[in-house]
Amino acid sequence: MPECSPAHKYWADLSTTELYAILKLRTDVFFIEQKIDEEELDWRDTEPETEHFWLMDDAGVASYLRVIVDAEPEHLDARRLIGRVVTRADRRGEGLSSVLLAEVIAKYGHEAMMLHAQEYIAPLYAKFGFEPFGDVFVEAGIPHLGMYRAAS
Repeated sequence: MPECSPAHKYWADLSTTELYAILKLRTDVFFIEQKIDEEELDWRDTEPETEHFWLMDDAGVASYLRVIVDAEPEHLDARRLIGRVVTRADRRGEGLSSVLLAEVIAKYGHEAMMLHAQEYIAPLYAKFGFEPFGDVFVEAGIPHLGMYRAAS
């Protein structure tokens, strides 16, 4: 298991190489592997408050997620939205997404947060205090659940 070093930066602080590595992982998994045919680059990455979290190894970005801020919460008081959670195929099952989620909770756990979880991975988020709300819905052709975590 190659070592991973965690990082997190805002858009303005990302190097072009870091951005390329992040987008490569996201497109490799979401477009090539999962066959999602909806817009990946939504301009939310570029917002000044959006924070990018990732783990890097010798092969590139091994795991990634972003935290965006919505002016109007989608659910209750959750202005922070975790999204684009992704891990490279060769590193799945090692808990890399959990490492990133723990970093986000350590930094923003005092605030309410939410996410749209692919239904099969909802138990991962439940371990971090996220609870499902509403019905299962289809987003990008994949069943999802809205999940909310109250401020701690």
